[in-house]
Amino acid sequence: MSELTNFTSAQSTTTPTSDSHLQQLMQALLARADIEIDGSRPWDMHLNRSGVPERAFSTGNLGLGEAYMEGAWDCEALDEFFYRLLRAKVYRHVQPLRLVFHALRSRLINLQNAKRAWQVGEAHYDLGNDFYATMLDPRMTYTCGYWADASNLAEAQEAKLELICRKLGLEPGMRVLDIGCGWGSFMGYAAEHYGVECVGVTISREQAEWARQRYQGLPLEFRLQDYRDLDERFDRIASVGMFEHVGRKNHRVFMEVANRCLADDGLFLLHTIGKNCRQGAPDPWIDRYIFPNGDLPAASQILEAAEGLFVAEDLHNFGSDYDKTLMAWHDNFEAAWPGHADRLDERFRRMWRYYLLSCAGAFRARHIQLWQWVLAKHGVEGGYRRIAA
Repeated sequence: MSELTNFTSAQSTTTPTSDSHLQQLMQALLARADIEIDGSRPWDMHLNRSGVPERAFSTGNLGLGEAYMEGAWDCEALDEFFYRLLRAKVYRHVQPLRLVFHALRSRLINLQNAKRAWQVGEAHYDLGNDFYATMLDPRMTYTCGYWADASNLAEAQEAKLELICRKLGLEPGMRVLDIGCGWGSFMGYAAEHYGVECVGVTISREQAEWARQRYQGLPLEFRLQDYRDLDERFDRIASVGMFEHVGRKNHRVFMEVANRCLADDGLFLLHTIGKNCRQGAPDPWIDRYIFPNGDLPAASQILEAAEGLFVAEDLHNFGSDYDKTLMAWHDNFEAAWPGHADRLDERFRRMWRYYLLSCAGAFRARHIQLWQWVLAKHGVEGGYRRIAA
């Protein structure tokens, strides 16, 4: 979940010379979002130490996030803080020069090549199945839920899985590929409710082992494998919450893999977070502390990668539902924290809180989106009709 909470998207020509001057400048910018320093409202910012403005102006969200992790500032409602900050587009007024290299690096270097692709599995998804079990729903679904008729997290995740199955038109006996299968929630649901057999690939050992144990007895195969090595035929393909890790230099390769693996009359559902504009670099704080080498796609980049390989039959945006999903994960995380405190320190707690709540604010502000694309190799004869959930 990158590129969400930047102080980094526009130009600042001011070079302040003192912390007090920086604080005044920060307050002026925050006022655009109706945020005060040391105010009384839940979304106001409280400075516990000096130096926070300097870090925010010099390294953007990287410095702001690190300062929060260290306890240098607080906010009672971080989600609302970031919602207001992003909705008011405060980030347009600041772009630290120190992050120019970060932006160029993401554009010029393939940070998601076959060797580097495994880093996010080790750094993020292998934190421990017990940890994620206390935060997620019973199926361990680590992607956006569908809240149209849901009243809790488990219902929202089941509704999302049902939505995917119906969009794909699953039928008994079909062979289905899940690229980036996570803990196998889609595969398990599809096998249980639609009688299909599935192959899933993941770069997380923890996820693969958990899924094999959880879904014993079902026609499911979980592989520890890079998607680029796939070369076999499937009736349907789904990729749910993995494309964010593919990277702009690999979008076309990903689509070529899906094309060669999909039956001529098959359907491919791509579920991914996306950004509103193709310009800009991945968020540096998210890149360093949460999702190494992540890179959100723009809609234009997805279409460009699919050109000549797929017809885009359907596009569904329910990004505001990710706000509710993240807030539910945050509530679960905070409630379960006493059970993790002996293994994970307070810095980790603040890091994880910053991650979940800043992302919730970003989706609430419509700064980033959640898309489900339905793609077909040659287009669906007679047209594709989305089946309502």
